Amino acid sequence: MIFIKEVSRNPAFSSPTSNGPDEQTRVLTDYISQKNLFKIAGIHEPLRKSLTLKKFFKSKRNQQVVISSFGEVDSSLETEGKVAAIGRDFVMLTNLQKRIWIPYTYIETANIPFGFPSYSNTHQHHLYDNQLQKNLTLRFGETVNKREVLVQQFFEESFRTNFLSWKGTRVEAVLSNETVSGKIMNTTKSELLLTSFGTVRKIPLVEIRIVSTISLVSFWKKEMRTLLQSFGGKVRGGRKNEK
Repeated sequence: MIFIKEVSRNPAFSSPTSNGPDEQTRVLTDYISQKNLFKIAGIHEPLRKSLTLKKFFKSKRNQQVVISSFGEVDSSLETEGKVAAIGRDFVMLTNLQKRIWIPYTYIETANIPFGFPSYSNTHQHHLYDNQLQKNLTLRFGETVNKREVLVQQFFEESFRTNFLSWKGTRVEAVLSNETVSGKIMNTTKSELLLTSFGTVRKIPLVEIRIVSTISLVSFWKKEMRTLLQSFGGKVRGGRKNEK
């Protein structure tokens, strides 16, 4: 459906942002933004990776991407999914089966999958909700805090604070030398707390390479396997002591 309406030749706005047409201004704005990005990255090298990844993921929000990241024992993991959230130091992907968190630190490369079209802008559905507009104007903090979509739109959460929205979710965390599963209990400034069978496991956030949600069946299989291995180790240790 195409909408056509008459517009005034003298709109009641302040002076234009440039002396060129609108399309030229948009292209120029994108160009300046990219130049500034690489200028900042060149001055402060530690920011290069996070700034470029954030820029890439923001341009691919709700689109399919593929990420190559570090896994256990320096192995490489390839993850594909739609960009659901872009944080200060992480990206969240979703697919039909799970939700995946990957910190920028352990991302090797990010790209669009082969055969997928590359869109310059995010596909967006504009919903004009007068009540939402009123709530954002009068009760901004309360309104945004109740909706995850709005939180992601207005704020760049950190890897740590985003997990607070997913307390009680069953996940598995891949570290450099092991994979740990459990329910998200809480986070501190430096640790992710997972609980399993009443036991709380504290995982340093800096050691987490990837976190993903798991189904109830997969969760119980992993937990039973861990319990059996632990029980077997205790039995073997007891026999050695008897000898």
